[in-house]
Amino acid sequence: MKAITRDRYGSPDVLRFEDLTPPAPAAGEILVEVGAAGVNRGDALELRGWPYLARLMGYGARRPKHAVIGTDIAGRVVAVGRDVDAIAEGDEVVGWGTGAFAELAVMRAMAAVRRPAGLDTVPAAAVPTTAVTALQAVRDAGRVQPGQHVLVIGASGGVGTFAVQLAAHFGATVTGVAGASRAALVRSLGATHVVDYRTEDVTTHLGRYDVIVDAVGNHPLGALRRVLTARGTLVVVGGQNPNSLTGMRRFAGAALRSPFTRRRLVPLFSKPNAPDLHTVLALIGSGAVRPVVAATYALPDTAAALQRIEDGHAAGKLVIAV
Repeated sequence: MKAITRDRYGSPDVLRFEDLTPPAPAAGEILVEVGAAGVNRGDALELRGWPYLARLMGYGARRPKHAVIGTDIAGRVVAVGRDVDAIAEGDEVVGWGTGAFAELAVMRAMAAVRRPAGLDTVPAAAVPTTAVTALQAVRDAGRVQPGQHVLVIGASGGVGTFAVQLAAHFGATVTGVAGASRAALVRSLGATHVVDYRTEDVTTHLGRYDVIVDAVGNHPLGALRRVLTARGTLVVVGGQNPNSLTGMRRFAGAALRSPFTRRRLVPLFSKPNAPDLHTVLALIGSGAVRPVVAATYALPDTAAALQRIEDGHAAGKLVIAV
């Protein structure tokens, strides 16, 4: 099979397009012919080996444990391992796997769901990580209720485009922070107001928002806390300085400050979750939510997609069409 591979940590320049032996599904796994793969910021971090502690916790201490990166997959099942009953060969699935930037990839059966017939492969691949992260941020961590005022920082990004839609779906009045060139997109997703971060400082909106979903991480926690209402909630999705030992400073800061204020500061550690993926796919099927695909890339051009993720220039999701 063709795959995007690497043998060391580094920039997208270390990636190669070459032939590999296809993986085989173990017990509880399925082998999928990848139709499309979503590109996430986490993929760019894994490519770099950041934060450094992650190398000891699974990336690989000296060199990458996995030659092929990528997790979000939409494709067709071509083989099933032992003890897999709910999914069969020929099923079209979407979910999380290992080595998505390749023609074939392995997924745990419990991390895959059947792709709805009305959802094409490319937009389906844009859903798993970012949509589920947004759902967990808005519904679970933020506890968004009808009538609340919600601020989404990074509203035109992968997580942000879903967070704006979900908050609006749950009945909130949404303000999105994005560049002026993306204001129309953010409004089309359900935002009532859009703040251009280049010309306006959102941290001057004192005491205005019931919930803030921060998918960027550029503002000090103290400044964002003052923007909340008296019992508001800040959900920290984006962290600062991933080129560090743990990358957890911002998340730890939120957790340590929260017990000493009436406001809730919640660090979000999103987890792949098939029931949550089902929930988002149902909302997409009903028309309440839609994936925003900024661009598609061919498999040999995966390095360019990852470089664009690092540069922060994508509005919505980037997808590799295999």
